[in-house]
Amino acid sequence: MTTQDWAALSEGLTDALDLSVPPIAITFSAAPVDGVPAFQDAMPQPTEDGRTGRVPAGCVFWMKAVNGTFNTAPEDHYNCSVGSFTHGLKKIEEVAGNQDVSALLESGWVDEAAVSRIPFVSERPGNITYGPLGQTPVDPDVVLLRMNARSLMILKDAYSDLPIEGKPQCHIVAKAKEHQQMTASVGCMLSRVRTGMPNNEMTCAIPAGQLGEVVERLGPVARVDATVGRYAAKDAGRFR
Repeated sequence: MTTQDWAALSEGLTDALDLSVPPIAITFSAAPVDGVPAFQDAMPQPTEDGRTGRVPAGCVFWMKAVNGTFNTAPEDHYNCSVGSFTHGLKKIEEVAGNQDVSALLESGWVDEAAVSRIPFVSERPGNITYGPLGQTPVDPDVVLLRMNARSLMILKDAYSDLPIEGKPQCHIVAKAKEHQQMTASVGCMLSRVRTGMPNNEMTCAIPAGQLGEVVERLGPVARVDATVGRYAAKDAGRFR
């Protein structure tokens, strides 16, 4: 059961930000959501350190979720040690010695001090459900947006104090869930390569409980930006 008209909120977000990808609902739960199918892609052979999962990293589920709603088990995420940690599926000491973590540290992409500051989900979920916000069968915890620079511009106009962060990209989900803080990300190379996310896309994670207020606030801002855009286009016509 849901307590909000998530379809209307999804439409409001899409209209205000001119999104080309529908908003994604992310729901953490103890058990699979009834009536929702499990994600079924096969797992490849594990690496030497035992890593495998149904996708290269949990952020790949953001891409898959555009096409429908599905449940995921913790082990579906385990190929990516960073995502397993940020989503509360494994503790930092469980992944610290893994090959992918070592590769990131050895490359200089991140250091141990930065790793210790990465936000994470505090209570281990037994299931994470992904799918289009407009079709969610339950109230989600986090709404994830994939957007371009223009969309982020409008969002930043509405929320001047909006944090815009970077690596690892997946930690914004933990910030939205645990700290109830809307956070945007320019992305990270680890996630971009694993997901195939276009280079012109960025992301934003919104606490689902704040979504009504966000949509209400975005509408007037988007209309003002549209008005300014029409003025700028008319004025620029003098130079053609």
